Amino acid sequence: MREGSYQLGISDLLDQDISSYEYFHSLPADIQQKIIQKDVMSFEEMQSYVKSLNGKY
Repeated sequence: MREGSYQLGISDLLDQDISSYEYFHSLPADIQQKIIQKDVMSFEEMQSYVKSLNGKY
């Protein structure tokens, strides 16, 4: 990461983006845990990761 840049972690993302928060909390607990472990940085990354897991959500 470049000096002076900041990337959101999953906690920040859920706190600051209502779409991410709602999507995350609509998922089953096991998927939520996988997202936390991966520590996605954006709503789009979260959606893509979930689709790669099983394509259901």
